[in-house]
Amino acid sequence: MSTAPTARVRPVAVPDDLDDTAPIEGTVRLPLAVRWSGEAIDFDLADPRHLRSVYEQVLREGTEDDVRRYIRASTLVEVWDELYLPPYVRDAWVLWLARHRVASR
Repeated sequence: MSTAPTARVRPVAVPDDLDDTAPIEGTVRLPLAVRWSGEAIDFDLADPRHLRSVYEQVLREGTEDDVRRYIRASTLVEVWDELYLPPYVRDAWVLWLARHRVASR
């Protein structure tokens, strides 16, 4: 009996010490290691679509340092339900999100 190969899933960076120091206004350009496909883009964080795009890319591809640099804890809690993320990323963040949703009430 053969089984189908399972897809390898890259590790997801979920830093315990994520805080609210990441920018939520201005423009950012993600490093090549995070935004590795397509041309470089400046994201305007005042535009909700750009903000969500930054969060999605960093949560999928970023290291713990990238997450600390670009993701603001309180904003992540606010936009979580609007983010398009693969299940393995959502699964990795479920405990962090549960703790922070309770703390933000």
